[in-house]
Amino acid sequence: MKRLDGKTAFITGGARGIGAALATGFAAEGARVVIADIDLAKAQETAASLGESALAVRCDVRDRASIGAALAETARAFGGTDILVNNAARHQVEFNKPPTRLSEDQWRTILDTNIMGVVNCSTLVAEEMRKRGGGVILNITSVAGYEVDTGYGVTKTAVRGLTLSLAQDLAEDGIRVVSIAPGLIDSETVMAELPREVTDMFINERQLIKRQGRTADIVGPALMLCSDEGAFITGETLLVGGGYGKRV
Repeated sequence: MKRLDGKTAFITGGARGIGAALATGFAAEGARVVIADIDLAKAQETAASLGESALAVRCDVRDRASIGAALAETARAFGGTDILVNNAARHQVEFNKPPTRLSEDQWRTILDTNIMGVVNCSTLVAEEMRKRGGGVILNITSVAGYEVDTGYGVTKTAVRGLTLSLAQDLAEDGIRVVSIAPGLIDSETVMAELPREVTDMFINERQLIKRQGRTADIVGPALMLCSDEGAFITGETLLVGGGYGKRV
């Protein structure tokens, strides 16, 4: 028996990067996966690569009506949602600036997507999970949330806080809430924007494991947290960053 047999996972930002890697890993462990993304064409491409166990839906995490429609489509296809992965986020270099150097529009963009997206999806999915007897919410945060020197880092610190708050809020409903904070991962967006000298510095000076993080490195921890193997874990954030920030 596979770890996620009979489960349905709804993955926001699932069309590419970490989201797509999680969809592939979850499907391999028996889950039906929903690729929920604002880019429907790319979501359909990713879902097609996974076969009949995958569904692509358009989903804008800033808009509760859009999320509700995507969850309704999921229910029609697979019966409901057992696992929510809050992965969708804006994390381009333009948001990695000190708070006072971001424009109001830039702040609105990352607050509405990175924080309110988690609140919106979790609130709507929790309503369904209560009726189904429970579930798991996995939030994807970042090592940037441990430094908080950029606007992006502030939003990812907030996601860690939301993980703990939601875990307390939803515990009586049988819903576990956990998060993973990836380090420097070779997702398409990150690799397209960061100069080689920046990634080399991060790997060689800030990590203990001297290699580039891979999207596949996030899959194993996510499977543990979202399966029965993680049944006694809630409210926790697991840092998966090659030893980032660890010093004796």
